[in-house]
Order: sequence, then structure tokens, then C-alpha cells
Amino acid sequence: MWFIFALLSAVFAALTSILAKVGIDGVNSNLATAIRTVVVVAMAWGMVFLTNAQGGLSEIGKKSWLFLILSGLATGASWLCYYRALQLGETSKVVPIDKLSVVITLILAFVFLHEQFTAKSLIGCILIGAGTLIMVL
Repeated sequence: MWFIFALLSAVFAALTSILAKVGIDGVNSNLATAIRTVVVVAMAWGMVFLTNAQGGLSEIGKKSWLFLILSGLATGASWLCYYRALQLGETSKVVPIDKLSVVITLILAFVFLHEQFTAKSLIGCILIGAGTLIMVL
């Protein structure tokens, strides 16, 4: 089931890039990010109430709060940079560079989470990096 959700995530991320590129035409990229964020917040809280998950709010520990807040700050910074890059550059070049996050995530997961870094992971990272360079040059 995780694969289906991951694939849907990729499809929606692709749509996000195309829709954002059209939507930011003539709009300040920070304002566009704020508008997008309000929609995401409304949608996320809608799902919380739709699935009746709001009761778990009081059960979240301090460590989880800290790291969820830090993750939110990282997401916000990523979105602000992404929208600015989309406004300034070609979508076909911005998106592949943004997807280098896969390589960076694998490295960070190895260093900080002590996850396995296999030969397959290394080859995948090299191919993603090489593919990105080919696409943006």
C-alpha cells in the first residue's frame, strides 16, 4: 500500500510543479507560497477531523513536537525557495534539481538515522545525480 501512496505523491508533486508555474505568473513568489500553504493547512486539518484523529493531539510528546516543528520550518523554507526558483527558472530544470533531495535524504538517513546504505543505494544516488546534471545542462 505504501507504494501506491508514494506513486500518488509523485503524481501530485508533478501536478504541483506545473500548476505552480502557471499560478505564479505575475505573483510574488512568497505570496504564492503563503496562499499554497493556507490551502495545504486547511486540507490537512480537514483530513484530521474527517478521520477523527484530533484526539491524538494531546498525546504528542515534546520530542515529537520539536521535530515536527523543525520539519515544518524546513518544509516552509523548501517551498519558499522552490517557488522562487520556479518563478526565475524553467520548470524542466528546477524540478530535477529539487529532486536531488532524494540523494540528500539518503545521505542524511545514513548519517543521522543509521539506515543501511547499500551498493544499490549508492548506484541509485549516482544515477539520480548524473541524471539531474544531464537534464539541467
